[in-house]
Amino acid sequence: MEGRGEKSFRVLPPSRGFAWLSQSVAILRFQAGRLLFLAVLMQVIISLVQVPILGLFILLSVPGLNAGILEAFHQAGRGQAAQVNVLFAPLVSSRHRVRFFLMGGLILLVSIVCVTFVLGSTTEIDEALLLRLQQGDMAALEEVDPTFIQRLMASFLISIAISGTMTFFSIPLVWFLGRGLGRSIGEGLKALMANWKPMLGLGLVLLGVFLPVSLLLMLFMQLALVGGLLGTLGMGLVMMVVLLFQLLLFGTQYCSFREIFELEPPEPEEPEHSDDQLVA
Repeated sequence: MEGRGEKSFRVLPPSRGFAWLSQSVAILRFQAGRLLFLAVLMQVIISLVQVPILGLFILLSVPGLNAGILEAFHQAGRGQAAQVNVLFAPLVSSRHRVRFFLMGGLILLVSIVCVTFVLGSTTEIDEALLLRLQQGDMAALEEVDPTFIQRLMASFLISIAISGTMTFFSIPLVWFLGRGLGRSIGEGLKALMANWKPMLGLGLVLLGVFLPVSLLLMLFMQLALVGGLLGTLGMGLVMMVVLLFQLLLFGTQYCSFREIFELEPPEPEEPEHSDDQLVA
């Protein structure tokens, strides 16, 4: 059914993919309020990426912030109240922060290479038009060459796929098990490939969840376009659904890592009821 051999990780059956999703939902229900607050705080920090100098530091800090969210799931999974300061714990840890900054630099390099490779010889966008886009002028999108947009989106998706695969297990390996950066990436990729069956099952289950979520997002987006109070409500609902789905992904990442690398299991006792528990 499962085995370890000489590996430092377990190889699990396909059915575990659905189990990780169920475990993630259970943790999220218990600590929904706290986890959602941490997700909002993380997005607020990432939104400052356009600030000169500070933006580069934030980009390099993203893996550390991700580790902070995983630590929050770890606390919640053990029946403890996830503390707000755990979001920054990996970045203030003298043992881990350099590794996470280096990982952030590696992710940034992957993004730059993907954009350069995919865009290739595509006609460069006019500087004035680029400035309008950076200022949030959505009407400027109509003046951009559709081929440029398609290639830009393709480069974005490719970089997300590469960096996501590279960091899926390497981030928790650095944080929870104290692995070095190179070893974490190598060991994490080996564990992903060895467990491709449960990972494929997890991907299919998440795809099934994403389809109704995407329909819900389209409905809320239509509401957001109305404007006024209803528009504000619609945009708030869009952000809520996106953040909850993002937390669901973090939860499956944590639950899969916890089982494959045999992280300390959750405490057996029943967790205390929390005021911010999500009511089914």
